[in-house]
Amino acid sequence: MKKPIIATASLAGCFGCHMSFLDIDERILDLVELVHWGKSPINDIKTFEQDCDIALIEGGCCNDEHIHTLRDFRKHCRILVAVGECAIMGGLPAMRNNIPIQECLEEAYLNTPSTAQANPERILPNDAELPALLDKVYPCHEIVKMDYFLPGCPPRADLIYGALTALVTGQEAKLPYEVIKFD
Repeated sequence: MKKPIIATASLAGCFGCHMSFLDIDERILDLVELVHWGKSPINDIKTFEQDCDIALIEGGCCNDEHIHTLRDFRKHCRILVAVGECAIMGGLPAMRNNIPIQECLEEAYLNTPSTAQANPERILPNDAELPALLDKVYPCHEIVKMDYFLPGCPPRADLIYGALTALVTGQEAKLPYEVIKFD
């Protein structure tokens, strides 16, 4: 029997959801028996070698590279799961949504105590190879259709493991209230 293929991605966020995923500890060995790993920062595979069955997406979209990555995952993955508050609602990166981009850049690169003296020419990042910032940070579901949402900042490891194994085995997820947190 062919093992389902799992992929993961981290967009604008802190990587905490991937760390929580790794907190499943030795149960990751059970997952290895059930799945094949595709594109993911966990295994450092950077391209889709084939289409995937399930993708876990953490982080929101704050630049054009994130939009491209998320659309690529939608194109190559049968089921997309938004993992964590940044993927579901934009999270902490979305705190900039009420501040003009220029003001954010000036605060980050010109006006902080650590940058004011280090950047006397007052240069802002402007290399054409840098991803272009979006007008705001978008939650994933505003860019592509997401199939499932796992709340939390980060979601508990038990929630990620329970949801993932249910999806992989085709069984109903048994997710008691204790494993779900809304913060």
